[in-house]
Amino acid sequence: MALACPNGLGHPRLGLVFSKRNVRRAVDRNRLKRLARESVRLQQHRLPAVDIVLLARRGAHELDNATLHRQLHGMWRRLERDVHKSMAS
Repeated sequence: MALACPNGLGHPRLGLVFSKRNVRRAVDRNRLKRLARESVRLQQHRLPAVDIVLLARRGAHELDNATLHRQLHGMWRRLERDVHKSMAS
């Protein structure tokens, strides 16, 4: 799950909240964080200037890397679309 708000900096920023309660093992939390950072790095040219807080849900660690990458990519596309839609209004 992701939350976002405009930041006025001209580039996106990322905050990660992966609690021990939802992702038990540190190795799993670190893998999720690494994949999220890499996904933002690859898409930063397309992302609007927003602060993004990414929250891990229970069971996120059970997904493989390809599935996580697809879900993150879809999330960035929705974020981009929603920001452009709100600016047009």
